[in-house]
Amino acid sequence: MGGQASSAVIEHRRELVEYLASGCKPRDAWRLGTEHEKFGFTRDDLRPLPYDGPRGISAVLSGMATQFDWRPQVEDGNIIALLDDTGASITLEPGGQLELSGALLDDLHMTCREVNTHLAQVKAVCDPLGVAFLGMGFHPKWAREDMQWMPKSRYRIMRNYMPKVGTMGLDMMSRTCTVQVNLDFESEADMVRKFRTSLALQPVATALFANSPFVEGRPCGYLSYRSHVWEDTDPDRTGMLPWVFEGDMGFERYVDYMLDVPMYFVKRGDRYVDASGQSFRDFLDAKLPALPGEKPTLKDWEDHLTTAFPEVRLKRFLEMRGADGGPWRRLCALPAFWAGLLYHGPSLDAAWDLAATWSLDERLQLRRDAARLGLRAVIRGRDLREIALELLRLAHDGLAARNRLDAAGDNETGFLSPLQETAETGLTPADRKLELFENEWGGSVDPVFRDFAY
Repeated sequence: MGGQASSAVIEHRRELVEYLASGCKPRDAWRLGTEHEKFGFTRDDLRPLPYDGPRGISAVLSGMATQFDWRPQVEDGNIIALLDDTGASITLEPGGQLELSGALLDDLHMTCREVNTHLAQVKAVCDPLGVAFLGMGFHPKWAREDMQWMPKSRYRIMRNYMPKVGTMGLDMMSRTCTVQVNLDFESEADMVRKFRTSLALQPVATALFANSPFVEGRPCGYLSYRSHVWEDTDPDRTGMLPWVFEGDMGFERYVDYMLDVPMYFVKRGDRYVDASGQSFRDFLDAKLPALPGEKPTLKDWEDHLTTAFPEVRLKRFLEMRGADGGPWRRLCALPAFWAGLLYHGPSLDAAWDLAATWSLDERLQLRRDAARLGLRAVIRGRDLREIALELLRLAHDGLAARNRLDAAGDNETGFLSPLQETAETGLTPADRKLELFENEWGGSVDPVFRDFAY
């Protein structure tokens, strides 16, 4: 929504509902938006990148802006983001993780070209600096106190608040990376169907993409430690949202959820006002302690929607949030998996049939087990490997039905190949790294920075 509309003051709760509903799009307007995060490190000593200095994040962003068509965004004199004319952006996560938020694109061929172009640009800037980036779900080597915090005001507010509500929030902020895809819906009913299906099946994506088996240089007992971290980050704004599966689920129900998610901040001009723990309901009534007498704008609502972190998140689109970061082929595989399932009616129906009768307790247990066991997790006597193979067949059918072809005449189904190999062998990226750790790497995680850097 444009700046003028976003600055409009909200007078009624129904405007919050209408904002979410405005995301409904006809099927021919559905697009894909892929995002991924990655850890920066210095090649000689493998240390996380600071913000400042000749090999810092600031130097990387400045190089991207100078050498390519990116416009710097500055806060308090520091470059904190880059924008381009396609709608894509490059932003910083709290611990210096670099995130590409891709443009809204028509097909997976375009998505993969975007990812490849971005990683090539990053490499061109980083190679002369002696730095590189790694795609994993959790930082494999360094402790929380070794991570370098970025100079963004909103992160200072979150950093102070997180320890009040969970034990792993600071780890989530500074030591995790993900890949996610944003997908459209046609109507409220379509949103609900996609939300329920993708939320119930998010543990399958967690297992297929599990790529974080190390903590501070040692195996940690989890295949996706990133997913485990979310179990104790902040119960008010994370998790599997059991009410999504209840009969009154819709835009209004999600608004009610977000009104009860404690706030972090309100942005006024270039200033972030600390409203941590305060209520957006009070804000609607002009009773927010941080800004007494003020009512929120639509931009405030947009900002607040970004501060909830469930496994699937609703804005004016749906975000799939259950996967670890990883190598570039998997950055294209995640949107392929979910678009194949959710953008094809018969595949969506069949995917929901797989999970429709699972109980709340079963879904919660499966989420925990997927983080620990990957494709070996079991629900109702079926392991996730078997379920993943079935879902990949449905996703393949969905992508084939979309029939989006590249210049060579190939459809999008090839982007599922890395996931098909994972499901057929039962070995996740984390399993393979553990095997390397025990054998070729001689009990050290250091080679991961050499063998798996972008």
